[in-house]
Amino acid sequence: MEYNNIYFIGIGGIGMSNLARYFLSKGKRVGGYDRTETLLTKTLSKEGALVHYEDSVALIPESFKDYKDTLIVYTPAVPASHSELNWFQDNSFKVIKRAQLLGEITKSSNAICVAGTHGKTTVSSMTAHLLRQSHVDCNAFLGGILKNYDTNLLLSDKSNITVAEADEYDRSFHWLTPDIAIITSADPDHLDIYGTEQSYRESFEKFTSLIKPGGHLILKKGTALSPKVNETVKVWSYSEKDGDFHSENIRTGNGETVFDLVSPKGNIKDISLGVPVRINVENGIAAIAAAQLSGVTDDEIRHAMSSFEGVKRRFEFRIKSQQVVYIDDYAHHPNELTAAISSIKSLYPDKKVTAIFQPHLYSRTRDFAEEFAKSLSLLEDVILLDIYPAREAPIEGVTSEIIFDRITSKEKLLCSKNDLPGLLKKKPVEVLVTFGAGDIDRLVPEIEKILRDRYLSKV
Repeated sequence: MEYNNIYFIGIGGIGMSNLARYFLSKGKRVGGYDRTETLLTKTLSKEGALVHYEDSVALIPESFKDYKDTLIVYTPAVPASHSELNWFQDNSFKVIKRAQLLGEITKSSNAICVAGTHGKTTVSSMTAHLLRQSHVDCNAFLGGILKNYDTNLLLSDKSNITVAEADEYDRSFHWLTPDIAIITSADPDHLDIYGTEQSYRESFEKFTSLIKPGGHLILKKGTALSPKVNETVKVWSYSEKDGDFHSENIRTGNGETVFDLVSPKGNIKDISLGVPVRINVENGIAAIAAAQLSGVTDDEIRHAMSSFEGVKRRFEFRIKSQQVVYIDDYAHHPNELTAAISSIKSLYPDKKVTAIFQPHLYSRTRDFAEEFAKSLSLLEDVILLDIYPAREAPIEGVTSEIIFDRITSKEKLLCSKNDLPGLLKKKPVEVLVTFGAGDIDRLVPEIEKILRDRYLSKV
């Protein structure tokens, strides 16, 4: 890339920070703005990025004010009124979306791109780990912090494969050109962008048309899509129980989940999950399919699947003891909640499960209030927080109460973030799970400490 300076507006986002790290590794000067300081932005600063937290043109370092030598990258979550963004646009800088930049990287490599309403972060991370632990290796731009490596970016000096999460928000994944594409699901979401469920699914179909000739599409069986692939692209189906790639003989017990893979590229027996949650059987099948198509061996697959530690905030066990269990999960769509709740209840059939849920976006809450309530009603005990607005302005009449009023659980409670710690110091819990894609993650360390002090300090 001809630019020596890369400036990121929204640098602390999970998908922006891995690109910032990538260019730091290439010796570029990297800087940017984010609204709040987080562990990710602190880490970027330690790695050499110049980061500030106030939207002010005066705070842009001088080294990033040369339009001929500075590329500006922004995330769609940044409002159009952002003063720094407007200043760069008004002063002849080249300004591109994050997805465009990632697209340039995938164009010049053998890209494995993972799309889907849910599951894409886990599947892309599993795929990256399978390749990383094999003779094939890979680069990876991930939508979560992979616990095995404590990073969302993997770099290789010997592999031309790039694993990337393909984000459908704002049609970002239309900038990508995969050699292998995986689609885990296409359940309607982001209707504030797409308007209709049909438009949402058509966007995924457009994504399939971008697969390079001779490439592969690995599609979750039963997904309501009509792929628009090039005639030379091979379409494979997968699911837990059926499809070209599927599982047999699933065994669960003693904290382990083991299955056999049935595959047109060669069956593999006795695959043990490093994160033994039932939903990871299906996630694992998708990742293994991509790995097999990329030349990873059976033994390498077995070893990597058993050593996969998972992704932070994706069904992450914070406490796992006889006295209390605490799980943190990113789920923010009704179908994700249903899948996660079902997995938790199957793991702990004799325990009471209490969920704390922070709805994400006014528009999503409005569009799926009934579905959210139905998912949460699978639980005996629900604590509902206020909506996290992210990029949105309030919508009249849309609050957490439109979900709360429909929940049929035996116990349910509306609670503010400020009151939550005090509540948890008194409320008995057996299995606690926090759900949400907003800022609920900032409460996780405090919640964990409260539970450890209450239940484990005397053990």
